[in-house]
Amino acid sequence: MASTYSTNLKIELIGTGEQSGTWGSTTNTNLGTALEQSIVGYGNPNFTSDANLTITLTDSNATQTARNFALNVTSSVSLTTTRNLIVPTIQKTYMVRNNTTGSQSIVVKTSAGTGVTVPNGAYTVVYTDGTNVVSQITQLPSLALATALPVTSGGTGGTTSTGSGAVVLATSPTLTSPRIPGSSTGYTTVASANSGATNYTATLPAETFTVGYRNLIAVGTKTSAYTLAVGDVGKYVQVGSGGSIVIPNATFSEGDAVSIFNNTSGNITITCSITTAYIAGTDSDKATMTLATRGVATVLFISGTVCVVTGTVT
Repeated sequence: MASTYSTNLKIELIGTGEQSGTWGSTTNTNLGTALEQSIVGYGNPNFTSDANLTITLTDSNATQTARNFALNVTSSVSLTTTRNLIVPTIQKTYMVRNNTTGSQSIVVKTSAGTGVTVPNGAYTVVYTDGTNVVSQITQLPSLALATALPVTSGGTGGTTSTGSGAVVLATSPTLTSPRIPGSSTGYTTVASANSGATNYTATLPAETFTVGYRNLIAVGTKTSAYTLAVGDVGKYVQVGSGGSIVIPNATFSEGDAVSIFNNTSGNITITCSITTAYIAGTDSDKATMTLATRGVATVLFISGTVCVVTGTVT
């Protein structure tokens, strides 16, 4: 009776009365090569072209790549798209590393069945069930990570974020001493990434907040005629010797406000080029206004063409 071979690992099965004087050598090869490869073997399937790669098993107990437990998959060429590593349609576990060049994923599958995608540079464990290749690990009773799982890998327990991606928090997370760079006490201010925008909209929960600046930012001292600009909103303009102020038309939006300080020993002129300018508490349009010495005035814009001026103005 001639030798036969096992279905999955191709171990040589010696027929009754066969291999007198040599069966020991065959048995040693079965144990030391075939079985050992399947338990601890490390093989290197290599894509020699930018195409799918098939590894097979033949009736032999000699070394065979497809019999190895661990497959370090490499490529002699740079893969340009996802390629298939087609393994034998048997029942077997593989630990697979995608070590190919070209930054492409590979799919470990059988010739007619479905498979498992292995990203470039990743390791995974799969099982060939006789029809398809399936993931070997789909559930863990417990797991402790040496480092936090990155958000890009689906993690939600990261301890830090660089801001390069979305960080998803629980519905009611507790933030322990959140801090903006440069602040020693935590959230003292929020800077917009779009500093050139005119308006900002922020929706905040019902809570007590400090709104606005803790101080007024200075635009600088003006010593000649200066026309107010959108960049002055929420700030104050200081007028020095020889300076004056012009309020332009169709420049600002409703709710914008600019403060003016006359830091001279005499009065200064505010020219109202805007369509309508009121002094607070009066009902007459003013073409010019006078800001008294060391006086302060705030220009509140009702629209782009209407403003109200409060302070030491006449």
